Amino acid sequence: MSKALSLKLKDEVFEEAEEILRKSRRPRNAYFNEAINLYNKLWKRKLLKKTLADESALVAENSMEVLQVFEQIEDKLDE
Repeated sequence: MSKALSLKLKDEVFEEAEEILRKSRRPRNAYFNEAINLYNKLWKRKLLKKTLADESALVAENSMEVLQVFEQIEDKLDE
């Protein structure tokens, strides 16, 4: 299912898109759908990166404690 929408583009953005569309002979609708899809994927990656960084910061201290325990175990095994 598709949704109709109205949007305003800056003149330079519109003209650049129109030039690309003339050269590529692609339908305008398909071009803008692909552009928005790519932009959505970019933002999903940015949001995921932020989430992973936040969650990593939350467990960083605990991870260091676990690492120290593993190092102690490894040291005991080397004795």
